[in-house]
Amino acid sequence: MLEIDGVHLQYGHQLLFDDISLVVGPHDRAGLVGLNGTGKSTFLKMIAGLIEPDTGRFTKAKGMTHGYLPQDGIECHGRTLFTEVEHALDDIIALRRSIEEVSAQLQTLSHESAQYRDALMMLGDWERQLEDAEAHKVKSRVERVLLGLGFQMSDMTRDTGEFSGGWQMRIALAKLLLREPSLLLLDEPTNHLDIESQRWLEDWLRRYRGALIVVSHDRAFLDTICDRTLAIHRSRIEDYAGNYTYFEKTSAMLREQRRIAAEKQRREIEKTQEFIDRFRAKATKAAQVQSRIKALEKVDIIEAEEEDYTAIAFRFPPPPASGQTVLKLDGVSKFYGSLRVFEKVDFQLERGERIAIVGPNGAGKSTLVRILAGAEPPTAGTRTEGLRVAVAHFAQHQADELDPELDVFETVNAVATGEGKTRLRSLLGAFLFRGDDVFKRVSVLSGGERNRLALARLLLRPFNCLILDEPTNHLDMRSKAVLSEAIKHYEGTFIIVSHDRAFLDPLVTKVLEVRDGRIRVFPGNVSYYLDATESERQARTTAATDTTGKKPDAEDPRERRRRIAERNQRLAPLRKKATALEEQIARLEAEVAAWEEQMADPAFFKKGNNTKAAMESYNAAKTAIEAAYEEWSRLDEVMKKDAEPPE
Repeated sequence: MLEIDGVHLQYGHQLLFDDISLVVGPHDRAGLVGLNGTGKSTFLKMIAGLIEPDTGRFTKAKGMTHGYLPQDGIECHGRTLFTEVEHALDDIIALRRSIEEVSAQLQTLSHESAQYRDALMMLGDWERQLEDAEAHKVKSRVERVLLGLGFQMSDMTRDTGEFSGGWQMRIALAKLLLREPSLLLLDEPTNHLDIESQRWLEDWLRRYRGALIVVSHDRAFLDTICDRTLAIHRSRIEDYAGNYTYFEKTSAMLREQRRIAAEKQRREIEKTQEFIDRFRAKATKAAQVQSRIKALEKVDIIEAEEEDYTAIAFRFPPPPASGQTVLKLDGVSKFYGSLRVFEKVDFQLERGERIAIVGPNGAGKSTLVRILAGAEPPTAGTRTEGLRVAVAHFAQHQADELDPELDVFETVNAVATGEGKTRLRSLLGAFLFRGDDVFKRVSVLSGGERNRLALARLLLRPFNCLILDEPTNHLDMRSKAVLSEAIKHYEGTFIIVSHDRAFLDPLVTKVLEVRDGRIRVFPGNVSYYLDATESERQARTTAATDTTGKKPDAEDPRERRRRIAERNQRLAPLRKKATALEEQIARLEAEVAAWEEQMADPAFFKKGNNTKAAMESYNAAKTAIEAAYEEWSRLDEVMKKDAEPPE
């Protein structure tokens, strides 16, 4: 569907892409990943035609359409929410208008005229097109997408200009989803979504009929919707036939292989150089020396990989002891004028608890966190802090408290103590301050850079109650891994607001939901919470069915048949690939069995180089079996997730 051939792009001295070639198929689900600054957003813009490469070309199949969602910068106003999003279906609306106009003309034409017959035929064609496009479902389709992305029915008649930047991006996303282009290009689509809206989007994209390339730092999102990963690395794109977890495991294995190869090459070069230096002046060795010099000149140096920041063993300073009750809210209410955020909330945080706060955007999560941290007073009720409690609170305004005259290193060095002081450069690298970046003054940092620096600075202070509001914003995968590992080993009490399920799940043991002015507490992690709330929703649906005798929103049989056909079309290449893998595994297992039969003979191990070559083939076959099994298991899991639920 899309062929990318020999693409090269350079800005000044910065080489972004060097001879990129790949093919995107009509049903590909690709995650585009890489460190911050490697050009992920730029690559999407090139595909969308917004940036021209220096050389190379993008060849699109005839009839291919694309839709591009940037990270931010889209605004609309002057129409109601429903009308604005409905315009994504302008083709259907135009067809309806044409049918109305021709229907009116028919009333004025003679039934015997050629014009009447032509108009009647045209009308029949258009009505069939409308039926194929399911035009009668336009209203429900628009509402379903908007509600799924977190809007309320009361929002449908609001002017789009009333919505903030995050909601503007949801409007743009809704229009893209309704257009259903051949290729969706999404740049951080979950940035402005709460956990429930994100899950809805995951379900929608899994059923999407076209191709998808998505940039995201949310590994749970990538794992759910992607079966291919395009990793930008050193100005090239490495192609992995699996989701983000598969890419991470495979790339780590390849990185280790490159490290071993680089080390082996380094030793060989040192040995060769030692020979050259030793015998350079000896006439009898001149030919050998010259041969080795020429050989060294031809060596293609294997470059060492950059430091793996996930391996940084950053730890919080030991927290001072606190009382059993850390924080307590009694009858707390919060109002902004006539706006009620929540009312008569009772909550008690105990020592050692690890809690995630979730809920729809605008429900009051950040407000609750500020009250818990003592950064904002409640309108009514009391907040009580426990004995010897030291609270550390991270919010977006934290960046405003940094001294603009200090540089990055000086900012963290001023608060670091003990072991943390010895590893400041590594820690800053983990938060994306690398090389000379650590000497930048705070005054010249971007908003995202300031937030990352404020977070790194906060984590170096001793405290026993950690309250973080969206700490993973502006962090890449590696930085999140460092932060996650540090929080995992933190011995104090913490509360985190985040919509990043993969980040939260290994860390929290309780979930506090903020919704409709009240709070509820669920045991377990965020995935358990989502399952629990989904069960509640299904129970309500069942209750409604029992009451009315009719299943709400019963699916049209034609729609179900179409969906099943689409699912079978999606699964066909996966089934074909799984069958090929099964055949490959069978061949490899037969090969391994043959080698093992030979190994049963003691003479096998006495054949010198032949034995060594045979063992290498044997080990390669075993490694290939493991890789094939892993890929087969991944495909099997994808097919199970896409299985048709029972009636």
